[in-house]
Amino acid sequence: MAAKAHLDLVPLPQKAVNLDQLIHERVRLGIVSALAATKKLSFGELKEILNLTDGNLSIHARKLEDAGYVTCRKYFLGRRPQSEYELTATGKKAFEKYVNHMEALIQAMKPKEK
Repeated sequence: MAAKAHLDLVPLPQKAVNLDQLIHERVRLGIVSALAATKKLSFGELKEILNLTDGNLSIHARKLEDAGYVTCRKYFLGRRPQSEYELTATGKKAFEKYVNHMEALIQAMKPKEK
């Protein structure tokens, strides 16, 4: 019979456990991170930066928009429809909180000095 592996689990601070699941998803985290780094990005720019399909980007951007984390301004450039995304104040606060949660998680997982 194989011996059971012993894992020393480090108790996590409560604030590190409650990550914002809306932002935590890989594609949405990429969208929010890209928008946090710059004021506005077009649909095409986000698509290129994140290497996503139109449909994938649309679905995830809509979820962030529905949550009030991003705004989408639609307009025409000549005859071509354009979409421009921007992080809202709510989105900025949520992203900052998410980053703080991740930093707390990383700190909690570091080996303690003896």
